[in-house]
Amino acid sequence: MSPTTHSLLYGLAILPTAFAATSTLLASHFNGAIFTLSLNTDGSDGTLAITSASGGCGSTPTWLQYYSDTKKLYCWDESWQGYGTMAEYSVSTDGTLTVTGQAKTTGNDVHGVLYGGPLGRSFIATVQYTPSTITTYALPLKAGPDRPFTVPLQTETFHMAGPGPNERQRNGPHPHQALLDPTGKFILVPDLGADAIHIFAINATSGHLDACPDAQTAPGDGPRHAEWWSPKGNTMSSSGLKLFSLNELGNSVSAWNVKYSAGCLSLNKTQTISTFAAGKVPAATVFNGASYPPKAAELRIVGNFLYAANRNDKLFGNQTDSLATYSINPMTGTVTWVEATSAHAFYPRSFSINKAGNMVAVGGQTSSSVSIIERDTVTGKLGDLITRLQVGGQGTYTNEDGLSSVIWVE
Repeated sequence: MSPTTHSLLYGLAILPTAFAATSTLLASHFNGAIFTLSLNTDGSDGTLAITSASGGCGSTPTWLQYYSDTKKLYCWDESWQGYGTMAEYSVSTDGTLTVTGQAKTTGNDVHGVLYGGPLGRSFIATVQYTPSTITTYALPLKAGPDRPFTVPLQTETFHMAGPGPNERQRNGPHPHQALLDPTGKFILVPDLGADAIHIFAINATSGHLDACPDAQTAPGDGPRHAEWWSPKGNTMSSSGLKLFSLNELGNSVSAWNVKYSAGCLSLNKTQTISTFAAGKVPAATVFNGASYPPKAAELRIVGNFLYAANRNDKLFGNQTDSLATYSINPMTGTVTWVEATSAHAFYPRSFSINKAGNMVAVGGQTSSSVSIIERDTVTGKLGDLITRLQVGGQGTYTNEDGLSSVIWVE
């Protein structure tokens, strides 16, 4: 075992080799590690354990994207050092990772997606939170110093006319996601600093992105994350297609009608609903003389149910936040509040639902934990905790450390 691997695994329980796994997950940590987790379930009981840990995605891996058709994982580094790393891994049947490509980035990447080319896998688009940019690269990833190595293909900088109403909107735009549309012809970028969703048309051959008009959110919304929904359950159809965006600063979810015309995609907002019952946002936490309000993190959609993660709301204890559940009217796309349930995590930055739809993996950033929660596939309601595991060192309240992302490998 290398010194690096030993350091990543120090003090953590490793799955006994005789234990047969039924599911595999991956979790990234701001300590530089990507952990492979093995989940064994028996009815409502389960055991979660770490089987391996890998480096290669810089100092601060923040987002994981898995492509099941190629069994490739992509990771982006949120490094604040003026440069960063993105990495490609092959994923074995047991979840072991092998680095197959790396490249230096401009740093502070918080999200990325593959796009373009004949199979939609020829280019990478990444967004940078503080430089306020979107940057693209051509695949395959090739690290230096020997040429040819990967360099940016295109960089676009976002601007705003003036500071927004929220304190976190006073130093510029903050793009937080690169979302591919169902046709593979557009990339959308929710920008929590500029209260906008930027839209780009893709040149599939060259990888070049051409800007379309932005969709503007309400002042202070701070859109962070978005997903697609269709009444037919097939987001490849434009009929009734909607975009749902999660607003980090406004603690809300917005619904948008989607229209394709004149070589662009446009959005028209139809609804905004709070991530808290009756819109009652819990009070901010005062810590070391500063005020830290709740803030929404991500949303997920399964069928006609939508879920949103709330950070720092402490609805279920001083260090336990909530997940919000909504139903989506299959005829109109209107969202209705259902309930709030425990995230079984503190500061749930990331969560993911398995393909069967019966389990939710929640990544608590500050608790640095992965919690597996039951989900009823008929009612959409979240149930009891199946199992929970601390992964890596715990985060520090209000700091950018701890667990950053969790996904299923399937």
